[in-house]
Amino acid sequence: MNNLRRSLLLSLVPTLLCAASLQAKDAKLSQLKLTTSVFTNSGSIPAAFTCDGSEASPPLAISGVPREAKSLALIMDDPDAPGGTWTHWVLWNIDPATSQIPQGTAPRGAQQGINSWERKGYGGPCPPSGQHRYYFRLYALSARLNLPANSTRKELDLAMRGKVLGEAELLGVYAHR
Repeated sequence: MNNLRRSLLLSLVPTLLCAASLQAKDAKLSQLKLTTSVFTNSGSIPAAFTCDGSEASPPLAISGVPREAKSLALIMDDPDAPGGTWTHWVLWNIDPATSQIPQGTAPRGAQQGINSWERKGYGGPCPPSGQHRYYFRLYALSARLNLPANSTRKELDLAMRGKVLGEAELLGVYAHR
């Protein structure tokens, strides 16, 4: 019986090691965090950060950036837009040491791309009807990106392929007043 128990335990070791390795990898990816002091995850975005207010970008806090990250990228979009996903903000080459993005600003040295309004910079929530979801997605990347200043979200998505070390998501909701 002891031999049977030992054989069973030894046969489980590779499975347990594989599971532990996967958990460690998932933990590494899930350490990256993106938060804001002005709304909770899945909470309402205050009007000040929308077309009903000053349309300044909300302050963002970044933590848990993987040590091997060479840059960060940020995309804000609205998947509920009538014509398909609407991109509100596109940023890349954010210094991985960045821990705060103050209200109404982009980090120094970061590049801002073209949003769905075909403008550079942040465009606040302004849904035509009903409540929409707005996702702020932060990516830790293994390289700085060599993109022209007028790049779009599609070009950023292509440039990030194979370089994502971690991802964090912050969700806010808003209904136009």
